[in-house]
Amino acid sequence: MEIELESGIPTYSGGLGVLAGDMLRSAADAGIPMVAVTLVHRKGYFRQKLDANGQQTELDDEWRPEDRLERMEPVTPVHINGREVRVQAWKYVVKGRVGHEIPVILLDARVDGNPPEDAALTDHLYGGDENYRLCQEVILGLGGRAMLVALGLNGVCVFHMNEGHSSLLTLGLLEQQLAGRHDPTEDDENVVREQCVFTTHTPVPAGHDKFSRELTLKILGDDRVALMDAAECWHDGQLNMTYLGLRFSRYINGVAMHHGDISRGMFPEYPVHAITNGVDAGRWVSPEFQKLFDRHIPEWRRDNLYLRYAIQVDAAEIGEAHQAAKRAMLAALHEKTGVSLNDKVLTIGFARRAAQYKRMEMLFSDLDRLRHMASQVGPLQIVYGGKAHPHDADGKAAIRAVFEAAAALRGAIEVVYVENYDAQWGGLLTSGVDLWLNTPHRPFEASGTSGMKAAMNGVPSLSILDGWWMEGCIEGVTGWAIGSEELPEDDQKDEIASLYDQLERAVIPMYYGSPRRYLEVMRSTIALNGSFFNTQRMVRQYVDNAYRTE
Repeated sequence: MEIELESGIPTYSGGLGVLAGDMLRSAADAGIPMVAVTLVHRKGYFRQKLDANGQQTELDDEWRPEDRLERMEPVTPVHINGREVRVQAWKYVVKGRVGHEIPVILLDARVDGNPPEDAALTDHLYGGDENYRLCQEVILGLGGRAMLVALGLNGVCVFHMNEGHSSLLTLGLLEQQLAGRHDPTEDDENVVREQCVFTTHTPVPAGHDKFSRELTLKILGDDRVALMDAAECWHDGQLNMTYLGLRFSRYINGVAMHHGDISRGMFPEYPVHAITNGVDAGRWVSPEFQKLFDRHIPEWRRDNLYLRYAIQVDAAEIGEAHQAAKRAMLAALHEKTGVSLNDKVLTIGFARRAAQYKRMEMLFSDLDRLRHMASQVGPLQIVYGGKAHPHDADGKAAIRAVFEAAAALRGAIEVVYVENYDAQWGGLLTSGVDLWLNTPHRPFEASGTSGMKAAMNGVPSLSILDGWWMEGCIEGVTGWAIGSEELPEDDQKDEIASLYDQLERAVIPMYYGSPRRYLEVMRSTIALNGSFFNTQRMVRQYVDNAYRTE
């Protein structure tokens, strides 16, 4: 449903879209024959505006594919709400290092002849109501399959569905297999299964779209609902997009080792594997560290495993590269906000979607203790960023809580919130801060990739043991854990105590009292985490474990 392609094309909302873009870049580098399908999202996710109290308002983030992309010739019909919606496509090309290209097909309902309500169906990412969302998922799944056929891309042997948003693709494949018949057999369903791979990206219930039978009948029509009845596609009487994808896939995976465990508990009737997420090294390593790696580890771009050899780079050079990245971030912050931060002060970064389970305000649970740390142990400054979904009242409240805490700490600890956080700012912050903070409510962090981006740049994490950090945390070597696996999942009091203890007794004393040791942690973060948590490794695993059919 979302892919981050480049600056100025707002076809993503956060980590899921960035992951998709990173995967395509690494696949292009590897020469993998692949095509991606998404929606054009002419009005983007939204442009975030924050007032002085942190109250969020949303503006359309409009762009024109006509100005940036190649329009493809076919216009394909998709049946929605009992009428024909015409869909066109735009092509974006992801280019690999060795000349291989992967086309991205962006579906667009703004076609002559479509009434305004239909033309708007591909405008907003995650916008509108359930009706709008299901219409979009019809265009993505059924329309996407039809567009691939219209473009002559008939050689697709594996369809990889990311989240349930595209799961209606399976109905289109089943219709193709039936060729006009109405009663699918187990063999028919297995033909579809052999073509499909499904990745679930979230253990959060809100991430699994569910639609009533009544709405499904209204939008998909009698014939398709009859096919769903015959193929037993309903779950608890609803169209559950995740279960639809699971039912018709031969390979299913979560996006981290721990998330695989959680998903097997959520979907015990299905075999769920795990392929841990990564980030594209060429995309997220800062210019300063790229120069450093090119000098000492020239093979790193071709083979990210060579980042392991960062362990032999002089820690002082790691520090010089980091300080250059930090100064670049601070300069950008000053230009955007007018706030001047000190490049000698320990800078904590926290930037991601402002969802309730991310607990972005957790750091401010005890302002007096934070003030004590800053005055008695070592000075701190904090950089925040992130958008709340327009309908997420709790997420918006969390942003306001950060602003309230920032005002209360003024004069003791400088807190800056980056308005309209996006991938460009993601690159600046994950390379420029000194410590990456992550405080999700366990077990709701499926993977998390922002800490991986930080690790590529030598920035260690201080994080709850959830998602990727279950695999990436080596205590005091690649960062620090908040709490432990043994704590009950709702034991926030002990997690807060652990967060403050780690800052006060480990992180701040090391940063100021043993700076060489802190640089060694940064170096081992690159060598141990950067060399593994990358999409180059991830893509190889998908090819070897999910895509191969023999």
